[in-house]
Amino acid sequence: MTGDIVVHGSGETAEAVLTLFERHLRLERDLSPHTVRAYIGDVTSLLGHLRAAGHETLATLDVTALREWLGDQHQAGRSRATLARRTACARVFTAFCHRRGWLAVDPGLLLGTAKSTRSLPAVLDQAEAEAVLALDGPGDPKDLRDRAIMEVLYATGVRVSELCGLDVDDVDRERTTLRVMGKGRKERTVPFGLPALHALDAWCVRGRPLWIREGTSPALFLGVRGGRIDQGTVRRVVHARLNRAESTDMGPHGLRHTAATHMLEGGADLRSVQEMLGHASLATTQVYTHVSIERLRTAYRQAHPRA
Repeated sequence: MTGDIVVHGSGETAEAVLTLFERHLRLERDLSPHTVRAYIGDVTSLLGHLRAAGHETLATLDVTALREWLGDQHQAGRSRATLARRTACARVFTAFCHRRGWLAVDPGLLLGTAKSTRSLPAVLDQAEAEAVLALDGPGDPKDLRDRAIMEVLYATGVRVSELCGLDVDDVDRERTTLRVMGKGRKERTVPFGLPALHALDAWCVRGRPLWIREGTSPALFLGVRGGRIDQGTVRRVVHARLNRAESTDMGPHGLRHTAATHMLEGGADLRSVQEMLGHASLATTQVYTHVSIERLRTAYRQAHPRA
């Protein structure tokens, strides 16, 4: 509960503040719906903490109150990743309030940086990936779609949200590339290989037309009712195919990790992998070099007589 906290001098309620902040996140910062929901939940928690601590207006929000709120989150057992996100959210929120004149100073500037630990992602080895992609099926529309989904995820390393957002016209068959709309609505072009092309052609020629209904969108991948496929369906497809192959279970993001790792193992440079994955920072891509090194160490320990 946010209680009856108001913005000093304006009469804005906490609910009104949340509405304006949400609009700021969506329209001005262009954050993803998932991030917007998380940030609104975080600010709701912060406002509830302020009310419980006796604050009646936003004007009394200071760095001490922010640290006390984050300290409560830590004691509640929140993960380091969650604490890092809530710290970032607090900075965005206080800066927003300061710009609107609701805070005389921006206390978020005094917060330290909460760093999340970065664990090595699980990946398939190349033999596992080949086994998963070689699975036979009945050749019906669902099988053709699912095979094409797996091939595209592994070939391109696109995010599940990016895959669901693909339209038919985003596939350039002559150049074997995809036009992908990534985070922050940044468009990039991603190449793919012949196996993915053949799987896409089979789906688009023999599968997709059978699921088209009146008003069907131009989505590349459809659900059984003719609408654009959703992320939950893609995750179920990936889990089901991996289970059939008795392979390491992971979601679509695991195939993204796998694609990046295999590219680096095959000799690709970090910058190329960064561009393919749509990472804003090279530091994000560098985690895959650690994955490759760890796999090399494992192979060395298993094979070298003096390991």
